[in-house]
Amino acid sequence: MKRIPAVLAAVVAMAFVASVAMAADSTAPATTAPAKTTSTTTHHSSSKSKTTHPKTDLNTASKEDLMKLPGIDDATADKIVAARPFKSRSELESKSIVTKEQYGKLSALVTVAPPQKSAAK
Repeated sequence: MKRIPAVLAAVVAMAFVASVAMAADSTAPATTAPAKTTSTTTHHSSSKSKTTHPKTDLNTASKEDLMKLPGIDDATADKIVAARPFKSRSELESKSIVTKEQYGKLSALVTVAPPQKSAAK
């Protein structure tokens, strides 16, 4: 008699595990398909991010554009504008405008275009 509740509990537990496994299997194709789409989307989104979010030029960006970058507040944007012109983006760190950690987050998002020569002399 003592074995019946133990066997019954084991059967209920196995039924629960089986139902969870079946539910996971029924959603597996739906999960697998978006995973393929996600990796494709990720590939395309990196192309899109270049198109929708071009790099910010440190020498020409407005203060407002600079403040859209991660970790750049009002005071830091003012420092960037005051330190212009930049020859390279690494000058943000070497001129102590941002910390090494902040620079790590920013370096892929910013650029320094070569100065444009004036047409009128």
